[in-house]
Amino acid sequence: MSGSGKSTLAGILLDRFRKAGAKVELLDGDIVRTRLSKGLGFSKPDRDENISRIGFVCELLSRNGVIALVAAISPYREARQQVRERVENFVEVYCQAPLEVLCGRDVKGLYKKALSGEIRNFTGVSDPYEPPLDAEVTIDSSTCTPEQAAGNVWAKLKDLGLICFD
Repeated sequence: MSGSGKSTLAGILLDRFRKAGAKVELLDGDIVRTRLSKGLGFSKPDRDENISRIGFVCELLSRNGVIALVAAISPYREARQQVRERVENFVEVYCQAPLEVLCGRDVKGLYKKALSGEIRNFTGVSDPYEPPLDAEVTIDSSTCTPEQAAGNVWAKLKDLGLICFD
């Protein structure tokens, strides 16, 4: 959900991959929405299309030897599963935190607006978020630092045999 630490975590991992000499790209949800998914709204079909487009770019990157890091809100299990089926070596990292923590991190005031009804279709408030049932890594960003979270993801990638450098 918004404010769960996705972009912060992805930024740390991006730096770590680059320092290791890996080819890596970051697809951040906010940036993707202004470029690749410009014009899409926040209805379920539009959200699914946004994730499908991100998945397509990940497919292209990964089959050309580029690690694709994605920091995006993907509220529906079915859309995530469709991308998982298309992208080789898909690893799902679920970043979570209690709603009160997310509200406290909300520099844009989006949760306040969503909770007051000013914003409709806000994930986790007025629109559903379906937590993953099979994420490879789950991060509770209210109980660990971004660096610890990155270490957990890195360790899992090593365990899965997807990286062999430190």
